[in-house]
Amino acid sequence: MKILLLGKNGQVGWELQRALQPLGEVYALDRNKCPTLNLTGDITNHQELQKMFDQIKPDVVVNATAYTAVDKAETEQENADLINHQSVQVLADLACQYDALLIHYSTDYVFAGTGKKAWLETDTTSPNNVYGVTKRAGEFALESSKAKFLNFRTSWVYGTHGHNFIKTMLKLAQSKDELSIIHDQIGAPTSASLIADVTAHAIRYYFANTDKQDSLHGHYHLAPQGETSWFDYANFIFSIAREKGLELKVKQVHKVATSDYPTPAQRPLNSRLNTEKIRTNFKIHLPNWQQGVAHALGEII
Repeated sequence: MKILLLGKNGQVGWELQRALQPLGEVYALDRNKCPTLNLTGDITNHQELQKMFDQIKPDVVVNATAYTAVDKAETEQENADLINHQSVQVLADLACQYDALLIHYSTDYVFAGTGKKAWLETDTTSPNNVYGVTKRAGEFALESSKAKFLNFRTSWVYGTHGHNFIKTMLKLAQSKDELSIIHDQIGAPTSASLIADVTAHAIRYYFANTDKQDSLHGHYHLAPQGETSWFDYANFIFSIAREKGLELKVKQVHKVATSDYPTPAQRPLNSRLNTEKIRTNFKIHLPNWQQGVAHALGEII
């Protein structure tokens, strides 16, 4: 099996480089030119994308490239749309041309972020910021194409590689006596390693069950079990960090409401994702969010 991985150095891409290796020959690319292939993985260069497919002829394409700067997207709409939407359209067309399975990643931000019920794949989408709009446009591109695709929507992604909430909290907790953390946004912190491992399992399951492939295509929600707030998430990080011997300066952590902490892009209050479909269709078990966070902290510390 030939697997083309795009965005190899992002949080998820970094873990995918590890998780995909047992499945076949992995061609991992990023924006920098790969000397052995004489190619770049710049998905905004659509001619380069065509060259990638012509040269590699992949069986599976895993697109871990995304514009994820949520606040900057409010003023960089064209760039966000180019990466999250237009390039996904080109990828879908090429995947269809080469009869390749296309795996893509999206976000809970495609929903309105209201209420307290975990979002189903079939719920109406209604993004309320530019980032969410461009990610939903990318999903529409997949839906309107004839490509065979698996689209994994996830939330609150973190990893041992790259910048994320865990590393930010550890840095602040080592330098400040008091912190104020938002308490009214609810979701599930999702590790890049879990996303990568589930992706690898889904590919394996997909090709082992050729009679089910048509029924497996579509959108899936991928997040660990349980839910938390950013406030409780931060306190869990501090608790585990201290257990592991890290000295923290922070003594008080205050709750703050989203309305008291304005940002350029509106954030969803409800990031809960119902994962029954992915657990049922791919026959997998998803761990509690605390397990992944504790494991990542062990590696980071």
